[in-house]
Formats: sequence, C-alpha cells, structure tokens
Amino acid sequence: MEASLAALAPQLQLSRPGPLVPVLPALRDLLPERGLRPGAVVSVTGGTALVLALAAAATSEGTWAGAVGIDDLGTLAAAELGVDLRRLIVIEAPRERQAEVALAMADGVGLLLLGGAAPTAAARERLANVARRSGCAVVVAGEWPGARVRLRVVARHWEGLGAGRGRLRARRLVVETGGRGAAARERRVGLWLPDAQGAVRTAEAEASVSAVPGAAVRTAAGRGPLTVV
Repeated sequence: MEASLAALAPQLQLSRPGPLVPVLPALRDLLPERGLRPGAVVSVTGGTALVLALAAAATSEGTWAGAVGIDDLGTLAAAELGVDLRRLIVIEAPRERQAEVALAMADGVGLLLLGGAAPTAAARERLANVARRSGCAVVVAGEWPGARVRLRVVARHWEGLGAGRGRLRARRLVVETGGRGAAARERRVGLWLPDAQGAVRTAEAEASVSAVPGAAVRTAAGRGPLTVV
C-alpha cells in the first residue's frame, strides 16, 4: 500500500495548493485565515458532513484529497456537498496501520481527511512534520490534542418534516470555533449544511437549535420527538 502511494506521489503533487487550501465561502468564517493552512491540523467534532464540506472547494479547484479511517464517509454525501470525487482518494486500512498510511498520504496530497482515534504524541508529531514539509493541510474527524483550530458542532436542526410528514430538506448547524493562536477566541457560527437547495451557506447561530448528538424534530401530536442523527 505504501509503495503504491509513493509511486502516485509525484503525480498528486502537481496540484499542490498555494499558501492556503481554499474552502467554500460559507466556511471561511470558521477559520482564522479563511482557509486551511498546509501543515496545520483542524479538528472537527460532532459531524462528518462538516469534514467533507471543508474538502469541497479544494477538490473542485484541482487539489487532491485523501481520506483515511473515516468509517462513515459516504461518497454520495460528499458529492452532494460539492466534493469532486475524481480528486478524492479513500483508503481503507486496518486500525493499527492507519497512522503510517496517513503519513504516506500526507506526503502526496494537498488535503488529508483523517478519522479514528488520535495516535500517540510521537505519531502526531511525525504527521505534522510531514504535512509541513509537503504542504498538506490536515482535517481530523474527532479530537486531536494540539490542533491549531477546533471546530465543534454544538447544535443542529433538520427542517422539512412538518407535522410528522415530508422529507428532510435542510439542516442548520451551530459550530463553535476555538484553538490556538489566532483561533483562540471562541465564537459560534451558524451554517446551512445543506440548505433546501443543497447549498452550503451561512445562517444565524440561534440558541434554539437542538443540541447534538441528536436533533429532536417534533412529529404528529402524541407521538413524541423523532431523533435524527
């Protein structure tokens, strides 16, 4: 596996991003530099959709992205959020091999999406060094000690069911931002992810949005809430 990735690396590096890996306009307010800094780690907790959305603009503009260890990654959901699947490499690796596979991927792509439990401090440092050297931004689905930027989905609400009937058409999130350095000041940002037309755009960060892990959507009278995860 590592040999195959190493052979692909020169081809993938032809599409290295510039100083920042671009993100969708609606996501720029989540990041202190309004883009993903190569060599830096952004951790996302509370939803894989936000991880995928952070890869949409980069892949659409020609950057290769690799995904390792994200068990619930759906390619259809990724495409609907704007990810160019022609620029996304999804690697299924045993849990004990994911850290070394991530190292190989970080040396060849411009954006690495990483899931699973955070590796040891030594493995995290090795990955950071490789990412800085090769110019790869890292987005982690989950907690990551020392992450430069932390994004946490603290609330979500689905719309479209009405009085217990209909289709889930739009999802509104509240994302809490934090981290180190320029990202240290915590803020809350509202997002439609997606809106009723399937687009990712900003929304009001209203306190009334249901708290995660489940969003309670009221059904017909007497039937209680339906929890959507």
